[in-house]
Amino acid sequence: MTTETETAFAELLHEVGVTHARMVEQLADDPTTLLEAHKWILSILQVAADVNLWADTARPRFVEIVGPYKKWGGDNADAFYCFAPIDPTRSYRVTIEPGDAVYLSLTVYGGPNDGRYSERIVGSANSRDAGWSQGGSFRLVVSPDPPSEPDVAWIRLEPDAVAAITRDYLEDPETGQRAKWHIEADDPPDTYRDDDADLARRVRAMTTWLREQASIVPLPPAPPNTIDPPYPVPTSTFGWAAGDAAYAMGAFELDDDQAMVIRGRSPECVFWNMCLWNPLLHTYNYDYERVTVNGAQIEYEPDGSWTIVIASRRPNHPNWVSTAGHRKGRIWFRWFLPTETPEHPQVEVVPVTSL
Repeated sequence: MTTETETAFAELLHEVGVTHARMVEQLADDPTTLLEAHKWILSILQVAADVNLWADTARPRFVEIVGPYKKWGGDNADAFYCFAPIDPTRSYRVTIEPGDAVYLSLTVYGGPNDGRYSERIVGSANSRDAGWSQGGSFRLVVSPDPPSEPDVAWIRLEPDAVAAITRDYLEDPETGQRAKWHIEADDPPDTYRDDDADLARRVRAMTTWLREQASIVPLPPAPPNTIDPPYPVPTSTFGWAAGDAAYAMGAFELDDDQAMVIRGRSPECVFWNMCLWNPLLHTYNYDYERVTVNGAQIEYEPDGSWTIVIASRRPNHPNWVSTAGHRKGRIWFRWFLPTETPEHPQVEVVPVTSL
């Protein structure tokens, strides 16, 4: 007898093969990114299992979905992201120990619950909200009805709420202490038993997740050596973007003897950084070279502006970011809780020896 789960599992394996074949075809002229694509597929599968296969809304856990060894969806060296599944009819209590994070947030997303990306932001709370700036542990209630406790941060659950994503950003992620997140549901059941239909549904959600993520990448070519104007994120969103950040995307394409010089000015904000991505939306390996830089690491000009230099080899400039062997790639800026939309960064390409 063939179980429903066996059929769903075979479909997942087929989708992995289809995705791999497409990556090989599309990245045949970019061997460096093709190597990274193999890691991307395995990372996406790992995340698919975390957010679909193992997700339990009755006894949820925050699981890390982005990090140095889970590169996808726009990761960066300064941030840690965790996921917990949400049942919109339940009430949850979240405890946060901030550590050295300069920015913290929890965002609840709504939309389909079948492996597709979320479609909107249901609600969010960040480290500027009431009660989050007192030091020590913070408490947050996520529920469809207002909490009985006074002066506690609250996110109202709507009927389509499916996931909670945490963010904690550190100015020094190598030595700083990460935030600790804990979630508990009210009145969880005493037992859990696997069910063929439910497990098959979860495996099909993994397949849908892989298929949808693979439809986004590799990114199509972009105008080289340009930065788009920054924009704030609206309440309606695709995916798991933050609701209190401004973003800007760009692209570089440089020879070994060229450098891309970016000049700009950041508004007052709790954190900002710039990252280099490959077409799969993940950073280069930052264990060896600086491929991202944040506002605490930048050396500023006397007038408060900044200059960042992107190049394959180190120029005589303190704000160098390495292309890590990539001739072309994407550039991503983010500013959290900015007082205004950032100015449009200006770009020029110059010989590395001129710096």
